[in-house]
Amino acid sequence: MSEREIITVAEAALKKVLELRADEDDADELALRIEVTGVQGVDFSYDLAFEVLAEADSDDVPTHVGGGLTVLIPGRDVTKLEGATLDLPSNTNQPGLVLRNPNRPELGPNASLDLSGTLEEQVQEVLVKRINPSIAAHGGFAELVRVEGSTVVVKLGGGCQGCGMANATVTAGIEKTLTELLDGVENVVDITDHASGENPYFANT
Repeated sequence: MSEREIITVAEAALKKVLELRADEDDADELALRIEVTGVQGVDFSYDLAFEVLAEADSDDVPTHVGGGLTVLIPGRDVTKLEGATLDLPSNTNQPGLVLRNPNRPELGPNASLDLSGTLEEQVQEVLVKRINPSIAAHGGFAELVRVEGSTVVVKLGGGCQGCGMANATVTAGIEKTLTELLDGVENVVDITDHASGENPYFANT
């Protein structure tokens, strides 16, 4: 592993991390591993965990950030995390840590897709990178519930729940996109309870 400065850790955040590490067994042998686990909205989602430095993967990139702490970044996540800062939340009443990352996932109609996994994983990839960024403009999102054969079952949330255009979103938007991109998908079923949404177009009167 060759060292490279990928992220910085703010002084207050470093103090917090060192306090947390001190409660672990063999604390001095532990590094902080930060990896990208997926996409949430228009940002990456992350996982932070302590890991024995000597057991780090060969492609991990270490950064020594002070206080005897090393941060490990998986090689695949270097470009996604480069320039990020680990800090405390701006709201002092909010617990935990925040990662202020200038990088954003590639989303929208031109986003590259990894369609090498199972059909369910492929559907999730298209939902996150192509479909949700589009309907997010209307305050909504689509969530994968399950895949049954060639049928994709989704649930709509946010502004899409209870919206009078929900059916058009499913058929002209979600279903059209999925069937065009994925050979294994033939139709999409919406199981959203539209009567309880923020804009209950289908509510009983």
